Amino acid sequence: MAVYAIGDVQGCYDELQRLLEKIRFDYGKDKLWFAGDLVNRGPHSLEVLRFVKSLGKRAVTVLGNHDLHLLAMSEGNLKHNRKNHTLDAILSAKDRDELLHWLRHRPMMHFSKKRNISLIHAGMPPQWDIETAQRCARGLEAALQGDGFHDYCHQMYGNEPACWSDDLKGMERLRFITNAFTRLRYCDSEGNMALKEKGPPGSQGPGLMPWFEMPNRRSRNDHILFGHWSTLGYLHEENIWALDTGCLWGGCLTALRLYKNKEYKHCQVDCPGAAKPK
Repeated sequence: MAVYAIGDVQGCYDELQRLLEKIRFDYGKDKLWFAGDLVNRGPHSLEVLRFVKSLGKRAVTVLGNHDLHLLAMSEGNLKHNRKNHTLDAILSAKDRDELLHWLRHRPMMHFSKKRNISLIHAGMPPQWDIETAQRCARGLEAALQGDGFHDYCHQMYGNEPACWSDDLKGMERLRFITNAFTRLRYCDSEGNMALKEKGPPGSQGPGLMPWFEMPNRRSRNDHILFGHWSTLGYLHEENIWALDTGCLWGGCLTALRLYKNKEYKHCQVDCPGAAKPK
């Protein structure tokens, strides 16, 4: 059995199929781990969602910011709706409710004890160790899957609070966890999340650094796979692997094979691009 981790697909169904052909994915034996953002901006979000759902236990998917945006829209939160979204096909599909129910029951974080590695969409704030991250993920998953889902969808947007505290409660706690798992790229020297920074390393403002380079990051000794950062591209640095290689922007779609006892190897397919970077 082979396990492959795949970066942000964002509705690029044809490229995903070409990638699976290239790695010779065995539907009867192999598994896929998706780093979130299955949907939005690409041309075939509905097809991607249906396909990944059809894989059942052969696929693990963590939620990304675009996936949460779809869920917020489904609950009537159009405050941050953008003209260039490509989610109408899902929202008007005959199997809409089934797909959205499946999506909101995906995890925020996947931890494999067997492989000693974590899969998230965006980042890990420096104050979190893996146990704290798992606990926070479970708390947010409970909000997504429980009776408070509608209220969460109408309050999830915002950049505050910027720094983690165990004392955070209610929506402030949930919003921080949401932003960490689905939006984080940079932190300042005090460990605050700098969510407005989106460019590649070297373009950020003074005093900011990528979350994975924070010197006191408590998860530094843990292996972490993530997506979200298309301008970063594929990166293996110490114990982190960045997998979003900008398929949507004309880059590549990347799969990383997770071997048990030898170095991971990545495979890519070129993508023509379906949108312009924002």
